[in-house]
Amino acid sequence: MDWSIQEVARLTGTTSRTLRHYDDIGLLPPARIAANGYRHYDDTALVRLQRILLLRELGLGLEQIGEVLDRETSEVEALSAHLAWLQQEQGRLARQIASVIRTITTLKAEEPLMAHDMFDGFDHTQYKEEVVERWGADAYARSDAWWRSMSADEKAAWQAKVAQLNTDWQDAATRGIPADSAEAQALASRHVDWLRGVPGTPAGDGGDLKAYVTGLGDMYVADPRFGKNYGGQSGAEFVRDALRAYADREL
Repeated sequence: MDWSIQEVARLTGTTSRTLRHYDDIGLLPPARIAANGYRHYDDTALVRLQRILLLRELGLGLEQIGEVLDRETSEVEALSAHLAWLQQEQGRLARQIASVIRTITTLKAEEPLMAHDMFDGFDHTQYKEEVVERWGADAYARSDAWWRSMSADEKAAWQAKVAQLNTDWQDAATRGIPADSAEAQALASRHVDWLRGVPGTPAGDGGDLKAYVTGLGDMYVADPRFGKNYGGQSGAEFVRDALRAYADREL
């Protein structure tokens, strides 16, 4: 049994264009090409695609994904490793959900908030290795010290500010306003001000702010984890374009 490219796109929530691109770069060749030129995929191809999508969730680029897939020979072992990561994420998300439910229940009952219960599952250290790799150990140490120095109320206020910024980005992207419009540029200004408030980064330490801002914009598009904050791929592209326009004009 095999599936057409349209069926695979529908099953996975991706696009035929993406699947054709994966074929063009040798990442996911189809099992066969029908007489009408349509690509078809078998069980083996679907397993490989599942692994590609999982690795994308981890933030790997397509070139890195290809290297990982070429290195590994046992699909069962590789998927078992992915499963362990997913289960860890599932546990973290479950703790976050329970934490938010407790906060809502407490607020409705007009009872005192228990700060130590409010942030279970919100582990900012999960990206430590990635931050160290991108910006160095000193950058992580400084931002970590800054985060730990804040009170529970300050952390909550900071998270609320970030959540509101993300919501406003999503709303603007959904309405389809131009990335260089006054409204989008006001959002970009808020975004840069937020970045400047985080110690240990080029934005917070007087580094090359323009390169940092435009580089982050590119990362929002390339990394699905960040794209989710802005409503997906199209939202991330809108944020990237707005930040780039702001950087070119203001930084």
